[in-house]
Formats: sequence, C-alpha cells, structure tokens
Amino acid sequence: MKKFRKVLDGLTTSSPGGTIGSPSCGSAAGTPTATPTPKEIDIQETLVSENFQLCKTVRHGFPYQPTALAFDPVQKILAIGSRTGGVRILGRPGVDCYCQHESGAAVLQLQFLINEGALVTACADDTLHLWNLRQRRPAVLHSLKFNRERITFCHLPFQSKWLYVGTERGNTHIVNIESFILSGYVIMWNKAIELSTKTHPGPVVHLSDSPKDEGKLLIGFESGTVVQWDLRLKKADFRIYYDEAIHSVGWHHEGKQFMCSHSDGSLTMWNLRNTTKPFQVTFPHGETLTHGKIQKDGRKESCKPILKVEYKTSRNSEPFVIFSGGLSYDKAGRRPTLTIMHGKAITVLEMDYPIVEFMALCETPYNNEVQEPYAVVVLLEKDLIVVDLTQSNYPVFENPYPMDVHESPVTCTAYFAECPPDIIPILYSIGAKHKKTGYSQKEWPIAGGTWTLGSHTYPEIIITGHADGSIKFWDASAITLQMLYKLKTSKVFEKPKPGEGRAAELVEEDPFAVQMVSWCPQSRIFCVVGISAHIILYRFSKYDANTQIVSLEVRLQCETEDVISPSENENNPCFSESSPHSPQPHHQQQQQHPPSPGSGTPEGNKDSIPHLKVKDRMVRVPPGYQAELAIQLLWIDGEPPQQITSLDINSAYGLLAFGNCNGLAVVDYLQKTILLCMSTLDLYGAADPYQRLTRSPRRNRQSTSGLTELSDNQQSIDMERSKSPTSVKGPGRKLSLPTDLKTDLDHVNGHCTSPTSQPCPAGKPRIPMGPEGPRLTRRGPGRPPFRKAQSAACMEISLPVSHTEVGYASRRAMLQQLHGVTMYSHDEHHTSAPYCWSERESRENSFSRSRSSSVSSIDRDTKEAITTLQFGESYGRKSDALPTPCLWVGTSLGVVLLIPMSIPTDHEERMEEPVTIGPSGTVLMLKGSVLRFGFLDCMGAIIQSPFEVWRDLNAPQDPDRPRRRKLVHFSPSSSQDSCGEGHLAVVCSERQAKVFLMPSQSCLFVHNITESSFVLRADVVSVCNSVCLACFCANGHVMTLSLPSLRPLMDVNYLPLTDMRIARTFCFTNGGQALYLSSPTEIQRITYSQEMCDNLQEMLGELFTPIETPEAQNRGFLKGFFGGNSHNFDREELFGEAAAGKASRSLAQHIPGQVGMEGMKVAASGAVGELARARIALDERGQRLGELEERTALMMTSAESFSKHAHELMLKCKDKKWYQF
Repeated sequence: MKKFRKVLDGLTTSSPGGTIGSPSCGSAAGTPTATPTPKEIDIQETLVSENFQLCKTVRHGFPYQPTALAFDPVQKILAIGSRTGGVRILGRPGVDCYCQHESGAAVLQLQFLINEGALVTACADDTLHLWNLRQRRPAVLHSLKFNRERITFCHLPFQSKWLYVGTERGNTHIVNIESFILSGYVIMWNKAIELSTKTHPGPVVHLSDSPKDEGKLLIGFESGTVVQWDLRLKKADFRIYYDEAIHSVGWHHEGKQFMCSHSDGSLTMWNLRNTTKPFQVTFPHGETLTHGKIQKDGRKESCKPILKVEYKTSRNSEPFVIFSGGLSYDKAGRRPTLTIMHGKAITVLEMDYPIVEFMALCETPYNNEVQEPYAVVVLLEKDLIVVDLTQSNYPVFENPYPMDVHESPVTCTAYFAECPPDIIPILYSIGAKHKKTGYSQKEWPIAGGTWTLGSHTYPEIIITGHADGSIKFWDASAITLQMLYKLKTSKVFEKPKPGEGRAAELVEEDPFAVQMVSWCPQSRIFCVVGISAHIILYRFSKYDANTQIVSLEVRLQCETEDVISPSENENNPCFSESSPHSPQPHHQQQQQHPPSPGSGTPEGNKDSIPHLKVKDRMVRVPPGYQAELAIQLLWIDGEPPQQITSLDINSAYGLLAFGNCNGLAVVDYLQKTILLCMSTLDLYGAADPYQRLTRSPRRNRQSTSGLTELSDNQQSIDMERSKSPTSVKGPGRKLSLPTDLKTDLDHVNGHCTSPTSQPCPAGKPRIPMGPEGPRLTRRGPGRPPFRKAQSAACMEISLPVSHTEVGYASRRAMLQQLHGVTMYSHDEHHTSAPYCWSERESRENSFSRSRSSSVSSIDRDTKEAITTLQFGESYGRKSDALPTPCLWVGTSLGVVLLIPMSIPTDHEERMEEPVTIGPSGTVLMLKGSVLRFGFLDCMGAIIQSPFEVWRDLNAPQDPDRPRRRKLVHFSPSSSQDSCGEGHLAVVCSERQAKVFLMPSQSCLFVHNITESSFVLRADVVSVCNSVCLACFCANGHVMTLSLPSLRPLMDVNYLPLTDMRIARTFCFTNGGQALYLSSPTEIQRITYSQEMCDNLQEMLGELFTPIETPEAQNRGFLKGFFGGNSHNFDREELFGEAAAGKASRSLAQHIPGQVGMEGMKVAASGAVGELARARIALDERGQRLGELEERTALMMTSAESFSKHAHELMLKCKDKKWYQF
C-alpha cells in the first residue's frame, strides 16, 4: 500500500521533460507530473504491479477456418483443428479449451489416444505433436518433425502405442507414441506395389488395420491402388488397382469387406475373397448400375467426388452408409450435402456451408464389433451440427455451444461485468420464448469432461452488434457464453424497396449495421447507433404492447460551401454567428429548419430526408426490448450524413447525446425534443483555445460558417498538442509508420478520433470537375462505410508494406479497411475496380495528424469531431459550489468541454418543463483525441453516473400506487465530508492521461502514455477493490495506470494489431477483464488481474475424467478360432528397436515439449505411460530417500550436540553438594 499525500502549493513538475515524455513506448513513455493545486489530496492507493498479470482465459465461438475433426468415443470429447494452427476441444457445456500450435501451421489431422487423455495432431509443416489433455491447460509433450517427407495421413489403432504415418511419397512410417521416435520399420511404396507397375501410386490417403486381424494394414493410395500389407511377413496380401482416384475407405466390422469412395462420385464394395474387381459399384446420386447413369446420347453422367464415406453396421437394422459429396454436376446451385443410406432409404441433408469433415459417433471403440452409430458430427466451414441417427427423420441436436456468434458478421462489442443479478434471468426468460423448435429430444452426445461453477463468479453480459442490424445479449458469467436474447433493429424501419430512392443510388447491403451500443443495466435503457446515421432508443418490458415509434430528424450537417479551406480564404474570424448555418434540429412533424444555401430549389428540398424510413403506424411489439424513439440524421444537398462518432445516454436525466465530425446534439427522450444541435466550434463560445485564423492569404473570401479551420500560430498548441512525426511536402509523399498507423486507425472507437479521420466533405474539390465531379465528391468519403465484406468480422486483410518499414501504403489505407470507405466492391463510380488511389491520394495528403506549427505545410480540410461523451454530476464552472448535471465532451483535437444543464427534479415538471442547457466555456486540453472520461471522489472511489431504477411502463397500473421515476444519484460530495467539496476527473486521450481536480480545474497528474504509438481503447475500471486506468495501444501493448497518481502498474506487449477487427472490438470491463474478436467467428477473453489468473485453473473445465475402458465383447470359441489371431499380434516385437532397428536420423527430428515435471507426472498416469511413470516414481523415491538421509544426518548431529551438552553439565555439577543447588 502506498500513501500519496501531496501538498501542492508551489510544487513544480518532478522532471523537466515530464509533460513531453521520452520517445519510447509504454510505461517509460512519460513521467507522472504534478502542477500546483489549491488543496490537499489524501488518497491511499492499494494497487501495485503484483496485482496485475495478463493471460488469456477462454475463447468462444466457432473455430475459424476449420480443417480437421476427431472424437474420443469413451471420454466423449471432440477436437477441431483449424487452418491457423488452433485446436478447440469441446465436452459438456462449460468444457471448452483452446490450444495453439506455436508454428501456426494448419492442422491436417487429429487422432485421440482413446481414453488416455492425449491427442496427436499432424500439421502442415510436417510435424506431429502429442498433447497432454490431463491438465486443464493442455500442453505439448513431444513433437516429431519430418524433414524429407510430407505427412498426408495418420492412423492410430485403439489401445496401440504405434502410430502409422503415411506420406506424400507413398511410404508408411511408424512412430512410437511413448517416446515419439520413429521405428526402423518402414513400408516403402515400391515394396507395396507390384514390381511391374510403372507409375507411382501417389500419396497415401488412407491407413487402417483390418478388424479381422490387427497384423494386416490396409493402405490406400490416391491413384486408386489399395494394398493390404501383412506386417509380420512384410509383404502384400493383395493389391487392388482401380481406374478412379480414391478419397476414403471404410471397413465392415467383420473385416471381410470394405467400401471405397472415388473421385467420379461412385462407391465400390470389395470382398477380400475376390479382389480382382468390386462386387458392387454404386453411383448414389446417379443410376445404381455398374456403368453409372447412361444419358440419351450414350455418355455417362458425371458426378462430383465423394470425399469421405463411413460404413457402419447396426445389430437391429441395415448398415449405415454415410458420405459427403457425389451429386451430379448438372444439378447446379445445389448446396453441400450429406447423404445417409440406410437399407434402401436414401436421405440427403442439405447444409448451409461446405462440409469440411464428418464423423459417425458409435457406441463401441472397437472396430471389430457391431458399431451401432447413434449420431453424425458434421463440421462445416462456419458451423458444427450433430445429426441424430436413432430417429428416422434425422433431426439435429440443439447445439449448447455459442457457435453462432458470427451468424451475421460482428461489427461492435460491449462487455459489462458485475451486472444487476436479476437482468440475466429475465433476459433468458424472454429470449427462451423465441427459440427454434424441431431439435432432437435426446441429450447432446458430446458430454465429456467435468465443469463446476467456480466460487469467483459474478453476473457478466457481452453484447454483440451485427452487420444485419441484430443485437445479441450473451450470458458470460463464469467464463462461459450462452445466448440470452436477440434483438432485430431492422424491424423499426420499413423494408427498403429495391430500385427506389437512396437505396437504389447507394446499393447498401447492410444499411442497418450496428456501429455502437450504449446500455444502462440498472434502468435497462438500451441505445443503438446504426451505420445509416440513425439512433434507436429501446425500453425493456415484460409485456407485449401496441406502440408507435416516435421519429426525430436532426440536421447535423453543414454545407460544403460553408467550410473554407485555409488555403482558399484570407481572413477567418475566431468564431462567427452560426445561427443560419450551424447544424439545425429537424423534427419530423415540424418542417421548420431554415433552408440551407443549396436547398433553394424543389430538388434541394427533396434532399432533406433520412436514409431509412421509420414505421409510422402502430405496431405490435413482443416482450423484451421495445423501440421508443428513432433519431436520424438528414441528407443535405445530396450529401449523406456523417457517421455518428460518439454516444452517451443517462436514464436519470432522461437525456441522450451524440456527435459526429460536424457537431453535437442532445435529445430529451422523455419529452421527445431536441435540446441542443450545435457545431463543434459553436460549443466553445468565447473560450475557443484556438484562434481560427487562416494560414495563407491566397484568396480574399470571407467565411460564412461557424465550422472554420484552425490556426497554426498558437504557442498553446505547441505546449498541449503532440508534434507530428512527419510532415508532407507534396501530394505524392508517403508517410512513415507511426503517423500512418495512428491516422488510419482514427475510427477504431467507432468514431473519428483525430482531425484526420473520416473525410468530411469540406472545401472545394482538388480534382478536375467533370460531369461526374459533384457526384464523386458527394458520395465518396461520406457514404455509410459498412458493407457485407467490410464488417469488423470480415477484415482479414493483408496489409500493404511501405518502402521504408512495415506499415501502410498511405495514411488512409488502414482507415479505409477499418471503415470500409469504398474499399472492396463499391467505389465512387459503383464499379468493381479497387480503391482509386490517384484521386484520393491528392485529397488524403491534405489531412494532418496534429495542429502544431511543425506541420504548417499540410493543408487542412477537416473538422473537429466529437469523440466521446459522458453525462455525470460535476462542476461546470470554477465558481460552482455544488455539483450539477453536466455533459463532458471530448473532441478529436484533444479538447474537453463542459456543458452544465438545469433539469427539473419534480416528476411532473420534468415531463413538462424544458431542460436548459448551454456551454459553460470550460475548456481542458490534452494531447491527441480524447477517448474516455472517468470520475472519482476525493477518496479515490469511482463515482457512478446517476440512473433511474427500472420500471415497466407496460405493466398494469395500480391507481393507489402510481409508478413514479425513482432516481439514484451518486453525488461527488456525498462521501467526502472529510475532504470537502469536489471530485477528480480522469481524462484519457490517444497520447496521455490527466487527472483534474474539480471545480478548480487544476491538473493534478499527467502521464504521457505513449509517443511512438497511440491508445486505441481506454477505460476506468475497478480491479481488486480499487480503481485503475486500463489502456490498449495500437502497437499491442496493454497497460494499467494507478489512479489518481497515474503510476504505470503493468505494460505487456500482448497483441500486435494485425487487422481492424481487434481495434474495433477490443473493450475493457471491471474485474480485470477484456475481450476482442480474435477471428471473424471467435471472441477471445483475457484478464489482466493476478487474482483471476490464480483462480483460472479452478474456473476451467477438466478435459479428462477417469473412465474404465469398456471391455471387448466375447467373440466365442468358433469366431476366435476361425476369425484370425488378432489378439496374438505383438506390435512391440515387430516395430521395436530390437527387431526393426533405428530409423534414419535425417528422416525426422524429435523435439521435446516445453512442459514441467508436473505435466510429466500427469502425462505418465495413463496406461500408455507406465514405463515413464515408473521412472518418475523412481526419481521421486530417490529424492525422498535423499531427504530421509539428510534428516537422519541432522538428527545424528543434534543427538551428538545434546550428548556433549549433557556431559558438560554433568562435569560441572559433579562435585557440588545437594545444598549447593
């Protein structure tokens, strides 16, 4: 515990360069500094660096780009491999583990050591890995890297320690699972085929041991050759040569016949008694004739390949033949299919996505027993389904895992920890009414592992917004994820008719895409910002209702003519009268906005419309979230409205505030009125920190707008603003990485976070204006940026590299990928051409990173964006004695504005009297775009925003007890009797953090977070019963700073920013947790709390549970006598070093796993590791014997010492008489 007690009267900064900082990043990027304050602060900070540790906790969602599938029939756990080297292991709900290969190579095949708690993975870099699953966090025990051959197929027989590995050259190698060393026994391809064969048989595509005799290995080659190899005699029993390529092989459990699937869509059945030709050839989706389906002209119909077939027997019915593919090519447009042939019945199951792999789940792990399949697991490219084979209609099981996170691409996320405990049950009860039906009534068959609810759990909710306008609420408590409730925001609007209005001009595929959300769990007020510059406010009700959605239209747009580029005018006043030209409110029922200069014609009046049409009739809404108010920004003069960049809502005040790069609007959602609609410049009033004067007297043109440009000749700018790392001299100049990366990520918070962000239509075009000129200028940068391929989930991008360092080809390239400004299929001309660099580069080079005098050569056509908003009880002016409702406004220029409000307190007055609101002139300054506000009392505790207690407006009313608004306020002065009045305001920008004392507005602490990068996300969060500031930087660093002193507590280089998805979806929450979208389909949760890292093992599920292996069925005397001598087969005798010798060292390299002794102990507890366990036991016994020997020696030394002292005492007392004692 460190006690901060500073009497700040005349105290100067602790270091001369403290406010500027060093160029390095992270905790060394700046030094906390202090400035004089008129009062004393006494805050005990309890957080130290030992309270923080960063680690991944759990990954939710569907494995991205899956490649392989495996199932343990005894443990009943499922493994899925992916193209990026990830392995997901799934059991019962709650048992969900993610592992990652360090190499990142694609997983080709997975093989469980059945009931042994281990898994073998074969990767595309020709490496085999053995994973230990007997620990909650699986680890690699051994790896084996093949140097000269490529792995194509693996097979591990049940209860065997020898793994068969087929290669691209056609050879088959054998690996000892215990030691992970190659055996000297090799089946060479030229020995397997006949000597007379002149062609290579191709890679090995199948390996399996005969159910009849384990000493016989069936080898399938891609060319169509099948060989049964006698392992004892080291020769081929038979060879089959077929004209069509083989994809897979499936045995009958008796081992007398097998089935092959081929590239021509056929299935062949072979009997071991006669292997010269198949006894049955079937084209399941053609004619069941030996020669296939014969068309009228005599040609055979061609079918697609059957990629996999499984042949499973059943006691009480016909065998199951299950395969994927095989449809005829003439059936165009057919979806991927899984076909189930059961006797004469053929069932074709159409899938939504291509089939990656499937596997039949059977009752027995023994391949020589009747299989009794009960389900089929089908791994699709974007889904996992399990089909119930025990019912004739083959229903699917209801998937208990959150595999549908990506049902529509995720565009934004929000994370709420420590929610009210009643919110999760009520959301679940509402959402359960809308669940799909028709699922199998049986329990989910993948039910392995154990999971218990940990002791360190609290209610957590994750909200995801999607490209189709849907919102999903997820229960994220106890590191699980379960869908609670789904909301469709598109139901608020009329369906856009194709070919009409704006929909025809813009051809927007995702006009309802969610850009950001704001949720108050206590009042259950929910607010959604959409990509079409619309906001929807929802209230929660447990009852259905008939309602009419109120629509407000806001004219938050300034005309192109009003924004004067500094190079085009001579004199610009500091600020001008903005009433005629500042953004104006526009109510749907009151067509009273003043006409803009460009809307004098009838065509111009038609332009003042929103992008979407709100339903203007009574609608029946079900229980749950019900829309109450829709706010839309208007089109002006053909210009689409700029994206909404910031939003905050407060239920106690009944107010909603939002802003973009044009200005700020405040709406009273109780009275359904617009209180404030001003340009950013007008908010300053006389307190504008920048003198908005022009740089270059090129043209003598007076400004007519309040949205004017900034001056460079300000000393305060150099002190408060960061200097640009680069400057641009000409239109073709490329920029270096720090500025490029920063500028191009300006929209990562869902809003413009710098003056160079989302290009607002400003100034005159800098390109020649042809007939298409005005249209290009209007529709280019201002178009709503989301399209189907450009959501946060779909941004798997390969980043262009500049000629100097790893970065982006231009300052705007990363921004375009983030915000989808005509990057993929829709450019300004509505063609499929890529981004038009030549036209835009000339405009983009006019944008600057900062307003400092060091970049005076850069033209500026941008506006000051509202980047963050926060309602709260504060002091709007230095002279205020009591806190009042205030709106804190942060801008892209690092300016903080305070807007005090006067809100009637009485319920009736609040519904009738207007709320008065107006800028106070209070201005605070930081470096970089403002990202976050937080408020602390003078004891260092978080001050929560006031809220209204939830009440159901649709519930039946009791006349004796009318429902009134119940407000909960957290006044800054309520808990500070000893400290006096006031509170602390924490403000974090892209570059630095500051702590101000209110109402004196004194800056107590400053910390320059980073100079070489910039902050993407920041939040004031509670950790370990205290408070800290958590930051995520674009260079991948996760940092925490103490509050209020801003001491660096943690700085971990965790995650390089490889794509926009992470930037858009990263968010912090209380309890030391955070999340981001690690892939288009997966949510990764992390923790930066040491306490949670310590408790993580308790919270994770156990993958392995001790289960007795089922006994093999008694085969009977006759079957055992005539059915072969499979039980007498000793693989150790054949493949061991004594018999087979050692393999060539150059063929494969053994790599020991990075696991400790504890992992080895766990790994050695299975039947496969008896020898290793004995060795460890001997080591432990030797260690204990050594300890016993040491203790014995110590006891002997102690006894000798005691004997010596006793002898000395005896000599001393020997001559004394009894009375001398």
